[in-house]
Amino acid sequence: MSRSKKTRKSNENAPQSKSRSKKEERVPTGKKQDSGNRSGSRHNESIIQANASGNTQKNNDPRHGSKKPIQLAIKIEKPSPKKEKSPKMSDEDKLLKLEDDPRLNSLLDMLEEGKNLTADDQEWLNKQLTRIEQLMDKLGITDEEEVSTSVKTAVTDDDLFDKFESGADLLKEYQHKD
Repeated sequence: MSRSKKTRKSNENAPQSKSRSKKEERVPTGKKQDSGNRSGSRHNESIIQANASGNTQKNNDPRHGSKKPIQLAIKIEKPSPKKEKSPKMSDEDKLLKLEDDPRLNSLLDMLEEGKNLTADDQEWLNKQLTRIEQLMDKLGITDEEEVSTSVKTAVTDDDLFDKFESGADLLKEYQHKD
């Protein structure tokens, strides 16, 4: 038997496609009917009834339990950080700190050179010097001791030589004791 190719032509017995209709020919059938209840009607039943009937009754919440609002975010109060007090400085430390102040040293150098200071600098310098004097009096340090030590350091060469020789005698005595 010989083979025959299929054709695309349809005959009378073949199913026919529906004829296409233009958009203009389509006629809307009307508004679609709603079926069922509106969204949220389960919880808003009392509101819907109040609006429908026109009664101004108190809205009854169908939910059971407390109506008190609950705070969702937890606020943790942090105690305010207290400033740690540093241990009080001793009077000696205060005195050393004042004497090592670079501004004080620079102003004293300017005074020794004979330069004039501004009124603010002079006032600050006087306050610092009076504070140093108060601390020295409190500690029992006097300027006389410093003056006497500075006089002792300014010694002639002869005095130094005598001191050296007396030290040599003491050394000899120490060696003979052994």
